[in-house]
Amino acid sequence: MRVSRMWQLLIPLALVAAACGGDDDGGEVSDTVADTTIADATDDAGDAGGAGDSAPDDFQIGMILVGPENDTGWSQAHFEAGEYVMEQLGLPAENLIVLDKVNTADRPETTVESVVADMIDQGADLIFATSDDMKDGIELGAANHPDVPMIWSSGDSAWVDGKGYRDDLTNLGNVMGKMEYGKMIAGCAAALTTETGRISYLGPLINDETRRLVNSAYLGARHCWTDVLGNDAADLGFEVKWIGFWFNIPGFTLDPTQVTNEFLAAGSDVIISGIDTTEALVRAGQASDAGDAVFAVPYDFESACAEAPSVCLGVPYFNWGPSYLEIAQSVIDGTYEAEWQWLGPDWGDINNRDTSAIGWLSGDGLAADDATELDAFIAGLASGETDLWSGPLNYQDGSVFVADGEAATDFQIWYTEQLLEGIEGASAPE
Repeated sequence: MRVSRMWQLLIPLALVAAACGGDDDGGEVSDTVADTTIADATDDAGDAGGAGDSAPDDFQIGMILVGPENDTGWSQAHFEAGEYVMEQLGLPAENLIVLDKVNTADRPETTVESVVADMIDQGADLIFATSDDMKDGIELGAANHPDVPMIWSSGDSAWVDGKGYRDDLTNLGNVMGKMEYGKMIAGCAAALTTETGRISYLGPLINDETRRLVNSAYLGARHCWTDVLGNDAADLGFEVKWIGFWFNIPGFTLDPTQVTNEFLAAGSDVIISGIDTTEALVRAGQASDAGDAVFAVPYDFESACAEAPSVCLGVPYFNWGPSYLEIAQSVIDGTYEAEWQWLGPDWGDINNRDTSAIGWLSGDGLAADDATELDAFIAGLASGETDLWSGPLNYQDGSVFVADGEAATDFQIWYTEQLLEGIEGASAPE
């Protein structure tokens, strides 16, 4: 188990607020999917950019990561959020207790509940389990240590109206960002850029979360393909292929580089990544260096475009720091309550490090004219004028997802049962 970033040695332009429009309360993708921003959530607690009361010198946070803490993706975004919290609270880096690569391939003998116990033994006052796959372990850990506040990032155990609600786990809360917006933006950027009319999505494993994010990217792509460019929706190819986990595990998952090669060979010229790491972007950069006009959109982490900047259209990313800070401060203040939070962008400035849970940074690969169109699309999302979760929307099998004249509810979106009609690829594991 690693303590502070020191142990790691041992073992871009911001989106201008004018383009977004909107106000600080955030816009809506649909009337029923209201945004809660970090700024909204902390109105009563003061400025989200700083702590309220000072933190005790011995206050410690445990963070359990599914992948490497330096993966240029999902796990690094959480890790750096932990560093942000330490910085904002004025605490030393070693007060952040981290164990990365907590998955059955990298650490087959390690269980989440045992990590929870170890971190508490080391003095952790608050623990974050940062992967959907950690459900059973963190719920057991929370039950075993009911006096220690814990967060299961991306989960639904504290959602009173959710399928997974656990009223017996009063110490376990949930946080997730509304990456659906970020994926819509990514899909629009892809549609504005593609010359072949074929966009591919590199998927991780299949569950409700990943289905709804693929659907979001497709909706953004279809909207900009038809409403902005004036093309026929039938002429847009949108394919997803799943590798089997959040990142490459040789012998267990499909190789994401090989899958990207297959996408390119089939005629796709834009690859949207949904996995935690940057293979799709790196491979697109190599193909571009060889003379192919291809582009990619990475995921999760705000600096991901640096892996191949010339072909990066932009990156939708999570900013966990403000919500994690708010939670840590509530533990310090003795006001912590287990809540389910699904946090949207701060549409006033979606790249505000202290207020926005979801951001988008446009990349060097996005043409200037397309960037202007993309800014207008983002402004439409912010104002609610562009509502992509409105019906009619059908699933792949032709059944109705959202009826004509209706808007999807939080419940419908969160527990997405299938991919949408128009997407090529599997909706469920084979």
